[in-house]
Order: sequence, then structure tokens, then C-alpha cells
Amino acid sequence: MSDDTDSDTELEENYYTFLNLPKDATAEQINAAYRKLSRIYHPDKHMEGENKHKAEMLFNRTKKAYEVLSDPHKRAIYDSVGEKGLRTDGWELVHRTKTPAEIREEYQRLAQAAEDRKLLQSTNPRGNVTISVNATEVFSPYDDSEMPNVEVSSMSISQSIEAPITRRDTVIMSGNLVSTNGNGSGGFVVCGRRLLNKGWLELDLGAGNGLLMAAKGKIIYDFSQMVSIFCTFLNRRPYFISMTGGTSLNFREHGVLPALFSTLSVQLDKHTIGSLTLNASSQSAMTTQIDRSNDKCAWSTSFVIGSPHIYFSVAYTHKMIENELKLKVAAKVGTFGFLAEYGAEKKVSKYSSVLAAVSIGVPTGVILKFKIVRSQQTYVFPIHLSEDIVPAAVFYATVTPVIVWFIVKKSIIDPMLTERKNIENEKIKRNNEQRMNLRRQEAAAAIELMTHTYERIINEEIERGGIIIAHATYGCLEKNGNFRADACIDVKIPLQCLVKDGSLILDHNNCFYILQSDLPGFYDPCIGEDKVLRFEYLYNNRPNLLEIQDVEGVRLPR
Repeated sequence: MSDDTDSDTELEENYYTFLNLPKDATAEQINAAYRKLSRIYHPDKHMEGENKHKAEMLFNRTKKAYEVLSDPHKRAIYDSVGEKGLRTDGWELVHRTKTPAEIREEYQRLAQAAEDRKLLQSTNPRGNVTISVNATEVFSPYDDSEMPNVEVSSMSISQSIEAPITRRDTVIMSGNLVSTNGNGSGGFVVCGRRLLNKGWLELDLGAGNGLLMAAKGKIIYDFSQMVSIFCTFLNRRPYFISMTGGTSLNFREHGVLPALFSTLSVQLDKHTIGSLTLNASSQSAMTTQIDRSNDKCAWSTSFVIGSPHIYFSVAYTHKMIENELKLKVAAKVGTFGFLAEYGAEKKVSKYSSVLAAVSIGVPTGVILKFKIVRSQQTYVFPIHLSEDIVPAAVFYATVTPVIVWFIVKKSIIDPMLTERKNIENEKIKRNNEQRMNLRRQEAAAAIELMTHTYERIINEEIERGGIIIAHATYGCLEKNGNFRADACIDVKIPLQCLVKDGSLILDHNNCFYILQSDLPGFYDPCIGEDKVLRFEYLYNNRPNLLEIQDVEGVRLPR
């Protein structure tokens, strides 16, 4: 197992949770939390042999958390990458005189350098496979007495790999094969690309349907002074302007086909980019496009004037980040007719996603399209259901992907993800077995050392009619809602010790972003599984029951 893999599964200390602080805690809050835990765990308060050893262990953990969070430099590193950032090679180059912001920038530089080294070792393969299926006879049969004929009308395969020569120079080799109705063609292109200070330059040489020679380039620069009228009209300064252009010569048997293209892109604001593209070739066109994207949605509009068609298109994507789902609708209208499309894209794993879309238009008819993306490999399956807009075709094109997704998810994806999660959990347990045993011992020691504090807080809360924890359990639930006996712990005492002046705060104004297993007296009884904290408490002598998820917060009284 590689060191990188081990580090990914290594459980790290969460200093904020241990001190019960928000991530934006002030120096005063950090000092107060440190003093509070120090009064509980300081070795001088526990002079007996065994208790003194336990107190030293927990006091050292408290002191370590305080030292990191009270030091702006260490805290900046910890906030950026966690505990492992304090051990990252290269930080010895960071001077103590640098500000936290400069430290974060230094980490980004180190991370980028590591990423650059990783890219240099990779060929970065990209591929696309498109298989078009003609199923129009299903809804418009030529002969009702025969089975509908479903056939593959075309297929195309393209693949490319990159071969880095230096940090700036890369050779890209790509090839493609296309077969349509029994007729095939293909091509092979070798590109040499050099990165410039503000762009890149590329030379292409290809063969296939005649010899191809091309030159392309891109430059990114702030031309705001040169386009002052444009900027004044927008009443803002553009973030950047990029220009992409190129020319190509395709030597055919009956002559030479020249082509020329250029694109001007302007970042209108933080989320919006506008572009103008000119393409002079056998099918010339001018395209104006505006793209806007944020965390919740994305818009794209374009207007194309060219040969053989003029059209206007608009597309909208609604992003459901929590469900890893995107809902898409698009429309296009022009001299060719009209086209409407709707669909959904679902992320099924870290590197994989699937898309299903229905296209309805004139003269295209009804098309159902499936797309599978795995890392940088794409597989597309357009299925032509009817040449006209047939209601039955639209209905089945809409319903079929939902049924297919449900079957595939239940029979393939869910079992695969469950198995993968179990394997990952086992790996985490193996890599952290010794550390988790230490955490379990620390939690038991913390609870024992909290006894006097617990009794004091209980008496104070009884006098004021405040919060008294009757029962508190943390761990994994079974399907029937009960805790698994081997995956839960009693946390009544440590939870009571978090009560202060009649209130229990674990979310810090919705900043509770960390696992509860890092709280003092807690540990993770079921690594990698979903956990809950369920507790019964009295407030004003009235019983209450509350259950929260692992990363949820709570503020009592409400």
C-alpha cells in the first residue's frame, strides 16, 4: 500500500471539536476552552498514580490542540490541509514572518507542484465512444407482421494520450474511427503544444481524409484598456479576456480546403463569460454565446449565424449538490426547425456519472440519449425512436431511463457502493487500529477524570432547573431504530460536562462541521458508518428526547 493511500485513510485529530470551538474561534475563545479543559485534566489535580498518567495523556492532547490553534501560522496550515499539513515536506521553506494568507498560498504552491509532478507521470488518456441506434421501426413499423428492425446506424471511436516532454512542452496523439451505414473513415493527428506565460501554442499534423496541417494558439490577457468602450457599456472591468485562434489546411484529392477560426472570450463577472466565435470554412458561422454558472444553476445562451443554418439556443441546468444530481433543459430554434431536450445527470461515484436525455424536434423526431462518463472516458448511446413526434415514443423515452436507473441502481450500483464502502471501512480500521485503541483509552480516562466536574455541573443545573442529561448514547443504529450493541457508547458524563450555565451548544451558529467522535470522552465505535447521538434530558424538570446525526449541531435550550 502506498504512502499516499495510507495518509488518505489515516484518522486525524480535530482540534476544534476537541476544544468544542467553531472554526472562526477568536483567541479569547481558544484561551477560555483551553483553561476549561486544563482545570479538568491538569496532572496536579490527579495525584494518584493511575489517574495521574491518564491526566497527563489528556492534558498533552489539550495542550497540543491549544498550541496549534493559538499559533496563527500553525492554525493557517491546519485549516488548509489538516493535521498532515503540519508534517508536509516543504513547510520548512515557509518563514515564520509570513502571514496566514501567505502560508495558505504557499501550501497551494506546494500542492500545485505535487500535482504537476503527478501530471508529468501520466499520459492523461481521453476517449469517446458513440454508438447510434436506429429504432424508428418500433413506433413506425413498415410491416406489422414482422419484428421491428433495430440496427446500429453509426459508430465512432476517438482516443487521445498526452506525452509530457518538459514542464512546458507536450505531445498529444489522437486518432478516430467512424463508421456510418457501412462506410468507414478515420484519421490520426499528432499535436505539439507549448505553454506560454499567458496561453499556449499548438502545431498539428494529421492524416486520414487527406493530409492535415494546422496551427492554433490561445492568449489570456487583460485588454481592458483596449476595449474601454465595451467595459464602459458593461459598467465594470472584465476579470480577463482570452483570444483563441487558428488555421488549418486539409489537402484533399481534388484540392485544398482551408479553414480559419478565432474566439474572443470575456469574463463579464465572477460567474459569467461571454464569447464571440468566427469560423471560416466550408460551413462558415459566427457564434455569440453567454455562459453563467454558480453553485445552484447554470445558464447558456447562443446565437449562430452561418451556413447552412441560423438558430438561437438556450440551456438551463439546475444543480442539486446534496443529491449529486443535475436536471437539464434546453431548446433550439432556427431555420432547420426546432429542438427541445430535457434530461438528468447523476453522479454515481467519485469519477463516474450517467446521463439520460430526451430530444424532441422537427425534423429529427424523438431521440433517447444515454451517456456514461468514467473518469475521462465517455460513452454515448443515441437511440433514434421515431422520425416524427409520436406521443408513445416521447412517453417511453421519458419513462424508460427511470425504470432502467431504478433496476441498475438496486441490482448493481448499490451493492457495488456498499461493498466498496465496507472495503474502505476495513482499510481505515486496519490503518488506525492502534490509534483507535488509544482513542478508546483516552475516552475512558477522560470520563473518569470528569467525575468531579460532572457532579458539580449536575448540582448547578439542578439548582437552576437547567439541563440534566439522563441518558446519552452515541453510535450506529439498526434498521429497527435501536443501537447496535457492539457499535455504541455511553456518553452521558462527557455530554453533561459540555453543559455550561444552563445551555448546551454544539453547533456554534451552524459552524458545527466536524464529527462528534472528536469531543472529549467520545470515540468512534463504528468507523466509516453513519452515527447518531441520542439523549434524554430534563429541562425545567420536563423530560425531552433528542436525536441528531453525526455532523448536526444542537443548541439547548431552543
